[in-house]
Amino acid sequence: MSTKHLGIGARVSHPSFGEGVVYELNPENIFVFFREHGDKEIDRNYEGLEIISSEGKVDNSLTLPQVEEAMLALLQRFADFTLIVPLAEKWRGGKMLLQPGDSSLQPKEIPIDIFFHKIVMVRDRVRVMEQQINASKILKDDEKVDLQQYITRIYGSLTTFNVLFRRKEDFFVGEGGKD
Repeated sequence: MSTKHLGIGARVSHPSFGEGVVYELNPENIFVFFREHGDKEIDRNYEGLEIISSEGKVDNSLTLPQVEEAMLALLQRFADFTLIVPLAEKWRGGKMLLQPGDSSLQPKEIPIDIFFHKIVMVRDRVRVMEQQINASKILKDDEKVDLQQYITRIYGSLTTFNVLFRRKEDFFVGEGGKD
């Protein structure tokens, strides 16, 4: 693909990130915003990028929830900010009981809200790791895609804990939930 005549506002398609809009260019890179994956920096020589529309007026407007999501992502990325994620009401004040198979051992009780907080911290740290991978200037695009697949599998492994979240938008989403 030739990016020679590509301009700001152009629509492109990436094999892993889907459709996006170019918002900045320099001699080496193209900066694209993908609704599902955020901002990505792509090497101009990357062959997998397809130009959908290189000219014309493009509607780059964002909804308020999208702006809020972008602001929260920036805070999480640069300020080590952890978003407060609400626990589903049915679990408030609940306890988790870990019962060993050996009856001579004592069971362990853990307050669900403490366990839930730790799950949310794991999720936030995996998201930061994902952002660091995507922003890496050392990794090649194919290496980033490979690592992204591992992260998607991590999210998939954690979908069991979605029952604890109050809001669906806070759920873990693995490979099966991307469609």
